[in-house]
Amino acid sequence: MTMSKFHQPEKTIYVCVGSKCGKRGGKEMCKELKHQLREAGLRDTVEIVKTECTDRCKFAPVLSVQPANVWLKEYGEGDARRILQIALVGGES
Repeated sequence: MTMSKFHQPEKTIYVCVGSKCGKRGGKEMCKELKHQLREAGLRDTVEIVKTECTDRCKFAPVLSVQPANVWLKEYGEGDARRILQIALVGGES
């Protein structure tokens, strides 16, 4: 077996799709963020990762933008552009 590196994006958005977050829009946000990244040609810059419960259910849905360490709660599908802007700029604007 040969171990080697692979491309990793500069930014990552971790979207909780656990039970409560998934029901409150997490799954739809994953789809929308991926769609917008494809449209903008930024799939190599920002990666969307589905994650299970982050233990922040009272704020559902939640996501995290890394490496900026920005956590967002109670977002809606219409917030996707703003979330991508936060990821690309590196912090909340």
